[in-house]
Amino acid sequence: MTTSVALPRCDQQRALGLSTLAFTLCFAVWTIFSIIGLRIKQELGLSDTQLGLLMATPVLTGSISRLLLGIWTDRFGGRWVFGLVMLTSAACVYLLTFTSSYAMLLLAALGVGLAGGSFIVGVAYVSAWFPAAQQGTALGIFGAGNVGAAVTNFVAPFLLVALGWQTTALVYATVLAAMGVAFIVLAKDDPQRAERARQRVPLREQLAPLAELRVWRFSLYYFCTFGGFVALALWLPLYLMNVYGLSLTTAGVVAALFSVPASLFRILGGWLADRIGARRVMYWTFGVAVVCLFLLSYPSAHYAVEGVRGEVDFSLSVGLPAFIALIFVLGFFMSLGMAAVFKHIPVYYPQHVGAVGGVVGMVGGLGGFFLPLTFGMLNDVVGIWQSCFMLMFVVVAGALGWMHYAIRRAERDEWAAHRPSTDLPELAAPKGFVLNEWHPEDAGFWACTGRRIARRNLWISIPNLLLAFAVWSVWSILVVKLPTLGFPYTPNQLFWLAALPSLSGATLRIFYSFMVPIFGGRRWTAISTASLLLPCLWIGVALQHVETPYSVMLILALLCGFGGGNFASSMANISFFFPQAQKGTAMGLNAGLGNLGVSVLQLVGPLVIAGSVLGPMAGAPHTVTTGAAEGHAVWLQNAAFIWVPFIVIAALAAWFGMNDIAAAKSSFRDQAVIFKRKHNWLMCWLYLGTFGSFMGFAAGFPLLSGMQFPAVDPTRYAFLGPLVGALARPLGGWLSDRLGGARVTLWNFALMIVGVLGVLIFLPGENGDGSFFGFFVMFLVLFIATGIGNGSTYRMVPVIFLNQRRQAFGEAHAEQAQVEANRETAAVLGFISAIAAYGGFFIPKAYGTSIGLTGGVGAALIGFIVFYLSCMVLTWWYYARRNAPAPC
Repeated sequence: MTTSVALPRCDQQRALGLSTLAFTLCFAVWTIFSIIGLRIKQELGLSDTQLGLLMATPVLTGSISRLLLGIWTDRFGGRWVFGLVMLTSAACVYLLTFTSSYAMLLLAALGVGLAGGSFIVGVAYVSAWFPAAQQGTALGIFGAGNVGAAVTNFVAPFLLVALGWQTTALVYATVLAAMGVAFIVLAKDDPQRAERARQRVPLREQLAPLAELRVWRFSLYYFCTFGGFVALALWLPLYLMNVYGLSLTTAGVVAALFSVPASLFRILGGWLADRIGARRVMYWTFGVAVVCLFLLSYPSAHYAVEGVRGEVDFSLSVGLPAFIALIFVLGFFMSLGMAAVFKHIPVYYPQHVGAVGGVVGMVGGLGGFFLPLTFGMLNDVVGIWQSCFMLMFVVVAGALGWMHYAIRRAERDEWAAHRPSTDLPELAAPKGFVLNEWHPEDAGFWACTGRRIARRNLWISIPNLLLAFAVWSVWSILVVKLPTLGFPYTPNQLFWLAALPSLSGATLRIFYSFMVPIFGGRRWTAISTASLLLPCLWIGVALQHVETPYSVMLILALLCGFGGGNFASSMANISFFFPQAQKGTAMGLNAGLGNLGVSVLQLVGPLVIAGSVLGPMAGAPHTVTTGAAEGHAVWLQNAAFIWVPFIVIAALAAWFGMNDIAAAKSSFRDQAVIFKRKHNWLMCWLYLGTFGSFMGFAAGFPLLSGMQFPAVDPTRYAFLGPLVGALARPLGGWLSDRLGGARVTLWNFALMIVGVLGVLIFLPGENGDGSFFGFFVMFLVLFIATGIGNGSTYRMVPVIFLNQRRQAFGEAHAEQAQVEANRETAAVLGFISAIAAYGGFFIPKAYGTSIGLTGGVGAALIGFIVFYLSCMVLTWWYYARRNAPAPC
């Protein structure tokens, strides 16, 4: 938000002064665990892992909350939101004084993290008081509140020694609460509050800029500057003590030479951004940072060179004085960059500072959470202390390259033509990749041109989707092996690891389902496939050490959800390419062969972890500590690393081989109409019964089999279930094209009920040890049924929505009805797949809960039968019976 009306200088100074003081106190509270956490660890006997999680929790919640707080600030104004955030954070700090358990400490730490989220509230509030030419300086002064971390490092130790950690927390809570009340009383409403009250902006319009990838580029800049600042500020004391042998107090003083400049010189960064431009400041920031990080990345090394007169020995290293100088320069330029990033936001998005700034601030804060965890893992794997600077060098160099490329493309394509664009210029699709004319229902066009192009896009889409499913399902193999290799996780923790990818994947599908019409199918397929590299590489590193904290494993399980999200966008994309009569078969092939990724993973995974197929580059093996294979070497990390080269190839193939359809472009607002359609929600329920069951059975079958039949190695057979389920999906689409989707779906749910009853019969129990053969055969029946049902339900959707749109528009507007039906069908296909994917979370958790409450899985299976009966009733009433409301 910007202001074009001259405001009284005293009001501007009041807003800036109060906001800066408030943010300084909030930042001091946000980092309180860096001091009192040491005493809490002693009193409660916490491990290093537990202490690390306690310190990281406020960083995480303070980052994630910034998006929501930014939206609220845009809607309600900064005065009340800022004040209430401080009061809420103070209450959570006060609650710390009553906690006596680690779980309660974590819960309170979640609330304490809101203090870090106050940053974006202040950005939106302060920027509203200043014109564009002064916003950089004002936001730089406000951002200098980062010095609150130094306040805590200086003040909190004295309070801790004199009063104890509980009273120290009470002092912090009291001061922050007083500041919250003072802010509400003394601050004034920002100049745009009255206008916002008259013209209330709908939430979807507030979130609209988040569809622009430019926002996420700015987020990467802030990840490098602010995220890197937080990460290195936490890491430097440990680094200095181990690399240079400094004492704790001396290391703290040296680390301050990094953190203090990165706070105070932010004011200079804002002023420079106003005077010479934010873009130029960013070039200097990243350019100097790359040089500093390159020099800091150089490990101490000793060399022996064969010279003229014999061997010459010498060594190279970065001495302490040089290190201090480099780290000071790095902190200085990071501070300039932090201010320059937020100079961009009110310029590009004057009406959405809160929402856009919230995303940028959230991503930056997440850098402060994830980077320290990665630093520790790199130390374990690489074994070089300088690996933290090596990682930062790669990230910052990548951001610099992307920024430069984007600016050059914008200068040539966008600014030169004097046309603003919401699309990122660096991702503008060349004309050869865009299909401006696409009429698959025209028989002549389809025969001459359409079929060839559609099939090429389909056959490139399939391997991309297969890899996504493989990465999404990787934990179904890993959880079986972890206990035998010495990872100290309980059965319930293992079920959580197996279930979390489905939870995050299902959630991501909600967003992915709308991405294809916004970004284009070609670009989104390539980008979403490339994102799979992050979990694969990180998992491969983490699995090499049994000391890897469980909290890190949980994060990695969540990141595997990237693979789950891809399905929604892939199916939506393929639905645009094919005519109505062939959609069932095409989507069945895409989904069915894509689903094979689960089976491929469960077949290939056990094979690649049994040998050093990737050589020494994949790291050393584990040794099996329990079971029949005790003493054998296992390369568990190969289950993740093996997919990396294939992901790179598939992403490049999508980028250079697929197409974007111009007519398929639409906004989130256009697609959001599906939430008003009753049949969208009915199909969510039915698809939860088919695809949700497929993912849930695939995720839980290996672990469930191992628990119910301990004498059997489930990894030898687990791949067969997903294999037959995936192969059955095209059959379901083909049958539905000929017999009708509703009829196939109805009888398919009956078959699933039979399969669950069969599983119940063959389970071990009071009457015997059960039969693994019968148990396995019944699960194969279930997998086949889920595959057929996946194809039939997906075939129902385009028929339902085409008929609905034809009834609404009439025969006179058949072409418009077809366009609207295609758009809604694509959105619905993605959305129902998102809801259905939660089945991959609930089914494994249902097993775990049933075992915990009753000692067996029978209760969970009976619940499945009741659910499938409800699916049969809905299918018959709405779609399959005579005179049904929506026959298909």
